Amino acid sequence: MTQHDNDPAWPDHKPTALLVLADGTVLEGFGLGAEGQAVGEVCFNTAMTGYEEILTDPSYAGQLITFTFPHIGNVGTNEEDIETVNMAATPGARGVILRAAITNPSNYRATRHLDAWLKARGIIGLSGIDTRALTALIRSKGMPNAVIAHAKDGEFDLHGLKEEAREWPGLEGMDLVPMVTSGQRFTWDETPWLWNKGFGRQDQPEFNVVAIDYGIKRNILRLLAGVGCKVTVVPATTSSEDILAMKPDGVFLSNGPGDPAATGKYAVPVIQDVIKSGTPTFGICLGHQMLGLAVGAKTKKMHQGHHGANHPVKDETTGKVEITSMNHGFAVDEKTLPKGATQTHISLFDGSNCGIQLDGKPVFSVQYHPEASPGPRDSHYLFQRFADLMRQKKSA
Repeated sequence: MTQHDNDPAWPDHKPTALLVLADGTVLEGFGLGAEGQAVGEVCFNTAMTGYEEILTDPSYAGQLITFTFPHIGNVGTNEEDIETVNMAATPGARGVILRAAITNPSNYRATRHLDAWLKARGIIGLSGIDTRALTALIRSKGMPNAVIAHAKDGEFDLHGLKEEAREWPGLEGMDLVPMVTSGQRFTWDETPWLWNKGFGRQDQPEFNVVAIDYGIKRNILRLLAGVGCKVTVVPATTSSEDILAMKPDGVFLSNGPGDPAATGKYAVPVIQDVIKSGTPTFGICLGHQMLGLAVGAKTKKMHQGHHGANHPVKDETTGKVEITSMNHGFAVDEKTLPKGATQTHISLFDGSNCGIQLDGKPVFSVQYHPEASPGPRDSHYLFQRFADLMRQKKSA
């Protein structure tokens, strides 16, 4: 049998989405989610669950996520698993790359199909490519800059897409925090989700915590509230004078996107003042990197980054190993840590720095995401460690 152009028995599989890499490589697939195009850095995430939390994590601003797990979207989406706090800001990931087409949701919590949810959030998607090959490329060559494009008619300006991908400067040197931080101060009292109960409220707080929002996740705020904190979230550019005037028992430095050295130009002096005040301080992800910068260390761009929910980390203060959720493309260079800053956690994948504490001071931070969402929950103890430091400071 021969194929005929107008024979309905032979469906037209014309590509409706493209991933165009900065080196000119073009990967063809089928579009989903929003139409249009977006430029960003391509990374891969090895998590098998939690795609909604990943896609709404503000730390992914400026990135296109390739999921190595082939079946994404099969449990749909809901309103409870969103991690973005500032819903008016640019959402986390700019694009999503999948192996298989999205199936209908099969979960009792689902309220919307992932495809419809992506459309509503303006996220461009592509399915039908060999994500294993793309992951192998990233492992060997590093995270490429690229443009993802979706057009239902399959018509693309290929030359223009290649030019845009080639000319995008990349995340190094880029401050993306203004895209995701809150525009004004607000308070938070919602506590973690419990089975068959949903979220609770913290109505008897023990601590007054100021959280600096570089792109904070909801579950971080819930876990802070869960250990007894009344949390006041402030924009990333809030001065140290304004923060310390609130007389906090503790200051939290949040996660966020982009190059820590770029954001650190205005964030580091604030963090240094907070440290000098003796206020207990806890940082996560970007907050960890900028704490490192604040004490004199340096940060570096990673080859492929760490993105997933299966990363083993050793706590060198206890000797225990925890399985963690990670999302970062920059890291603190452990060789540059000054005297007085001790490495507390290391990645068992590549030995990179995953935590520090300041000797004799109630200040510590971790590179990974102890709040999970997606899991695992091995590292929730760090929030209690922060609460213990604040309790000791108050009773001193």
